[in-house]
Amino acid sequence: MDLTDHNLKSLFAQLGLPNSKAEIDAFIERHGPLPGTVQLADAPFWTTGQAAFLREEISEDAEWAELVDQLDALLRQA
Repeated sequence: MDLTDHNLKSLFAQLGLPNSKAEIDAFIERHGPLPGTVQLADAPFWTTGQAAFLREEISEDAEWAELVDQLDALLRQA
């Protein structure tokens, strides 16, 4: 699996979200901390399509799974 172009910036772009460093930081600050009882894909701030993408990537341990895990950790630390 080639993750050369896979980083938080590209994950946010994949999710259709603004993806500058400042925008990513603001998103994490605005939506964190995510309670431990809430799965990342079930958080109320995702659209249906975004939630489905996140759920699929994790369940299939797919191409973006590592970055989805990273985003999950960042939202829980916020």
